[in-house]
Amino acid sequence: MVERVPPGCVVTYGAVADALAEASGRCSARQVGTIMARHGGGVPWHRVVNAAGRVAPSQPAEARRRLLAEGVPMRGEAVDLRRCAWPPS
Repeated sequence: MVERVPPGCVVTYGAVADALAEASGRCSARQVGTIMARHGGGVPWHRVVNAAGRVAPSQPAEARRRLLAEGVPMRGEAVDLRRCAWPPS
């Protein structure tokens, strides 16, 4: 699912969890974060943010750099979710 998030957009851990829960019956934002931290290196991990629009805590400078390079709008230190949230289907 994270591979489908287009450049310039982001998705929240919770939105990923909700979409996966529909398919698997259960999932949490915390689980998504753990999976991304352990196995997310091969996907655009920087496009997954928390519900407040904050970037991954493990590599915040790199995530922010990548998002800005893609034109993701920011509000201070957070992503402007109203302008760039991608709805997983």
